[in-house]
Amino acid sequence: MDTAALADALSEQALDLGWSWSHATDQLWSTLDPELWELTHNAWVVLQTVSRARLQAALEDDRFRQRLTEVIEDRRVGARRTRWFQDAWPDTSLHAIAYFSMEYRLSDALPIYSGGLGNVAGDQLKTASDLGVPKSWGPARSCPNYQLSLDQRMVPRNWLA
Repeated sequence: MDTAALADALSEQALDLGWSWSHATDQLWSTLDPELWELTHNAWVVLQTVSRARLQAALEDDRFRQRLTEVIEDRRVGARRTRWFQDAWPDTSLHAIAYFSMEYRLSDALPIYSGGLGNVAGDQLKTASDLGVPKSWGPARSCPNYQLSLDQRMVPRNWLA
């Protein structure tokens, strides 16, 4: 993969909320900015804050490239893997379950929770994701800066409209 394709793949990884519980990419974000990663544990913040020179150097580093390539391949394999829902309901007409909550605790880096409700909602979404349950989720109230797509990526507000 060329450097531009790797940079795009890294951006895609930062937007995939799976990093908030799988931790497969922690080493990548820590390599880019160890102090910021330790402080925030937020892949998107690290990627948006790191200097272009540091990002370019990392993308040219053989070990970084190898790890990123492994993460990309693992994600592709995982996306093709049949999960419980597909095995249990192969012929379902269900396209997605809508899940709304006032808050979600997916990670300390995403401060969209305050307590028990957020913990429960976050755990349910993580479990549904691991089981392959098709879902669309979002806030039960208006959030001004973001919304979440069907594949659990943060996207600009009104992107899905």
